[in-house]
Order: sequence, then C-alpha cells, then structure tokens
Amino acid sequence: MTGRHIAFIGLGSMGSGMALRLLDSGFRVTVYNRTRERALPVAEAGAELADSAARAAAAAEVLLLSVADEDAVEELLFHRIALRPGVLVVNTSTVSPKYARDAGARVEKAGARWIDACVIGNPAQAREGSMRVLASGAPEDVEAADPVLRALGSTVVPLGPVGQAPAMKLAFNLLLGAQVASLADAVRYGERAGLDRDLLLAAIGASGFSSKVMSFRADLMRSGRFQPAAFKAGLMHKDLRLVVEEARDLGLELTVTETAAGYFERAVAEGKGDFDAAVVGEAPA
Repeated sequence: MTGRHIAFIGLGSMGSGMALRLLDSGFRVTVYNRTRERALPVAEAGAELADSAARAAAAAEVLLLSVADEDAVEELLFHRIALRPGVLVVNTSTVSPKYARDAGARVEKAGARWIDACVIGNPAQAREGSMRVLASGAPEDVEAADPVLRALGSTVVPLGPVGQAPAMKLAFNLLLGAQVASLADAVRYGERAGLDRDLLLAAIGASGFSSKVMSFRADLMRSGRFQPAAFKAGLMHKDLRLVVEEARDLGLELTVTETAAGYFERAVAEGKGDFDAAVVGEAPA
C-alpha cells in the first residue's frame, strides 16, 4: 500500500468498530457518515471528521465503504465522490457479485482500483479486529490493501477476481437466514405442541443440533431483547433477496432461501427492520 490515509464512509455498528480499529492500528482516518452524530465518537477517538463524502475522499489513498446496500454504494461512489486515479476502493458493503463486477469495471475506467472486502463477524469483532475478511480483486490490488485488511481481521481469505467475495458472503448469510428462520419454526411448533418456550429454546441452544449462530439467536429469543442488533432483520432480508435474484440469474431455484426471505420481509413490513434478525422468532403478543 502506498500510504496510510484512509477515507472511511459509513459508520453503523460495524463501520464504527472498523474505523476505531484502524485508528488503533496507526492509520490516519478521515470519516464521513450521513448522520453526523454517529461519526462523533470516532472523531473523538482521533479521526478527522469530514462534512461530505467528497471531502472525506479528497486526499485519501484508500476509500473504504461500509454502507447498507447497492443503492448507497452507487450514490456515494458514482454521484458524490470524484474518483482519483490510483485510489484504492475497498468495499466492505454486502452487494451482489454482479453489482461488484459492474462497479469494479466503472471504478477501473476512472483510473482507480476496486477490491471486495466482505467481513464475517459482529460489531464486537469489528472493534477487536478479529473478523474474517473475504477479499477478491486483482492480486496486486488485494496485496496493496493487505495492511488494512489485516488490521480489520484475524484471517484474510483471498478468493480470486472481483465478485467472488460477495458470492461467498451471500452463501454465509444464506445459511444464517435459513438457520434463524428454521429456529423460529421449531419454537412455534414446540409451543403449539405444548412445550415451554423458554425450556425449548434453552435445550436447542445447548444441543448438538445448534451452532454459535443458533445458540446466540436462541438466547435473544428467550430474552426478547432484539436491540441493539448484531445483524439487522432488514439487512438479512436484503441479503437473502440478493441471493435469490442471483440464483435466478444462474438458473437455480432456492426454495428454502426464498421462504426464509419471507420471514424477514414480514419483519421489515412490521417496522422491525432495525431489530436483530432473531426478531422473527419473537414470542407472540
């Protein structure tokens, strides 16, 4: 990497942790977030606070994005920021492989560079730098970003050309969504069959049928505390929708994934998109 000045755009629960981790690792970080208040704790920790995405990116050698969806990436990268030749765009936002390839081509046309850096982990792991980072892009660009990626994650997994890391990330999130939806079904069935909800969730969480993800969500369902979210239901719905759309383009039918997506779509429609994905197993009122 040619320098250590990073423009970090998007300071949600994951982005804030990552930005703080980069500061701890000795990087100069300029931050921008649409809601300014969310950027203030990072600025107080030593980051430079910009009043626009364009100003954040103006002098940085690395532009790191951690935003909600493809629309946000599109608006920021191609409508608000003037990409400079040589700038390395590191996209940690979850987008479809198709979009990543298209955006990467347009970034390259502008003389800049793009890599996918999909992260697997939670906000605490983002702050600790203990996530798994899935990286894809031109080998020389992934190598250039290596100091940044290794500050963010305890494991960096190179996966090949642009688009491969988003495909891997969506495969992971497919499993997450299906597990949470199936856990919700198991609880609904058990309750209707006369089982005590709390005992059932405790038994599932401690069983060999469980996983770290399922045990964590079982605890959330038991407590009924779905905020702050480790992973929002709205983002889960978005990612499952991306998987389903990508699968259709590939000639695949993913029936389980489509069904799971419906659970999170309903949660969003009920105004629970900012709650943890476990909200789909919420106890009936």
